[in-house]
Amino acid sequence: MTYLTERRQVRWQRFALVVAFLLIFWFCLRLFSSILTPFVVAAGLAYFLDPVATRLERLGVGRPAGAFIILVVAILIVVIFALLFYPVIASQAAAFATNLPSYIKTAQSDFGKIVAQLEHRLGPGAMSQKLNDIAANQAGAIVSFAGTAASNIIGSGFAVVNILALLVITPIVGFYFLRDWPAIIRHVDTWLPRPYEGVIRAQAIEVNRILSAWIRGQAICCVILAAIYALGLTIIGLDLGLIVGLTAGFLSFIPYVGTAVGACSALLLVLSQSPGWNGVIEVGVVFGVGQGLNDYVIQPRFLGGRVGLPAVWVIFSLLAGGATFGFLGIMLAVPAAATIGVLARFWLRRYLQSPLYLDLPPALDAPPET
Repeated sequence: MTYLTERRQVRWQRFALVVAFLLIFWFCLRLFSSILTPFVVAAGLAYFLDPVATRLERLGVGRPAGAFIILVVAILIVVIFALLFYPVIASQAAAFATNLPSYIKTAQSDFGKIVAQLEHRLGPGAMSQKLNDIAANQAGAIVSFAGTAASNIIGSGFAVVNILALLVITPIVGFYFLRDWPAIIRHVDTWLPRPYEGVIRAQAIEVNRILSAWIRGQAICCVILAAIYALGLTIIGLDLGLIVGLTAGFLSFIPYVGTAVGACSALLLVLSQSPGWNGVIEVGVVFGVGQGLNDYVIQPRFLGGRVGLPAVWVIFSLLAGGATFGFLGIMLAVPAAATIGVLARFWLRRYLQSPLYLDLPPALDAPPET
């Protein structure tokens, strides 16, 4: 067997090993997706908090002690936040449940008036009565569906069990991940094929750079936006302003989706609370100022040009991950998008430097016969 044949055989074996690994990984995700959420969240927390643990380790704090301190502080922050905001959130949620029938009636009436005004401007007969009824009824149905869905999600036993598992298991698994994170990285590094370890390590460093910049920067942006929206909507006196503002801010990790969802919800609520243009203008000012600050001040400051994740690619990956694996897919979407983006740019550079791109076929490259 020649040397060239042996090299081809080794390459095919590596290719088969990579394909087998990806298939096994996909199968495990499909099989265990219902129980993997606490472990994925714990791994994400360990990745997010690893720089803090590393800094404590440099200051002389052991890795186990540093991991324990960090998790205790993080849990205390969450508990304090919940204790401070739980009474307000609970009262607003109770008010929403109480006022839901009036919201539905108001939405039906408002949409009916909008359709009537359009019919008046476009002329009689331009919009059928059936369309008018559908618009009015569906507006109320949307609000009713949102309230019913929220009640079912919160009240279902399966959801309660999952939330309890998330709250109990995640800190425990997160502690072990955070304690052993350097050892995990070292072990994975020893498994790399020696001829390509430099190339693979370089791409992994690039994925880590993009992912860490996006996750940490986006987390800061979401918290700031949640504070801006919640404070602004509360100041203008909107019912459920705190809930809507916090939800809009935390959904802002999906570009423009958090602002759009929050603005639509706030407009429906303000029209139900006090019909007229004053409330609509105030809501528009709150979300306009928040989105403007996000686009021109917050994101350039905390994200800047360090992130190679275009907004369209992030939206597509989140939707694809959610459609494939549900909530677990949403959590894995951004790491997968960052990895695919880095690999795609790497192979594109290789292609642009390869004979496949640069060289002409022999028949075209040869001089013409005389």
